[in-house]
Amino acid sequence: MATLKEILTRRPVAPTIRLTVPAGGARPAPPVGPALGKYRLNLMAFCKDFTARTQKYKADTPMAVTITAFKDNTFEFTVKSPSVTWYLKKSAGIESVSGRPGHVVASTLSLKHIYEIAKVKQSDLYCQYMPLESICKSIIGTANNMGIKVVKELD
Repeated sequence: MATLKEILTRRPVAPTIRLTVPAGGARPAPPVGPALGKYRLNLMAFCKDFTARTQKYKADTPMAVTITAFKDNTFEFTVKSPSVTWYLKKSAGIESVSGRPGHVVASTLSLKHIYEIAKVKQSDLYCQYMPLESICKSIIGTANNMGIKVVKELD
């Protein structure tokens, strides 16, 4: 239950904007410009902050961003790590997944790859309290749905 002080200090929220922006590539051009400009948010401040937060990732890595805009034209944003499917495609070296998962194998990955992806995803806000084993099982399920076979060791 929120205290009275917390309720009184909250700022009214206008919208929540979800975007996928390349790491280090936030520019006032589409898709960032029109999405933030519609709510009169400071584009350059967002671009600078986003670029600073995503420096550790390679360029053109798709980052999911959730921007919370407030009525006084200020904003806060959170950056999530890239999706599991993006990591699986990159580590498998494929552009597209199998059209018939379970029947046609698009590629093969080892458990070591799955473990490395799980270590990266564990730093996400939603996964930080999950055990690493559960994250690995989830990633293996995603890989199976993409037509990527997971083996103990690659030959």
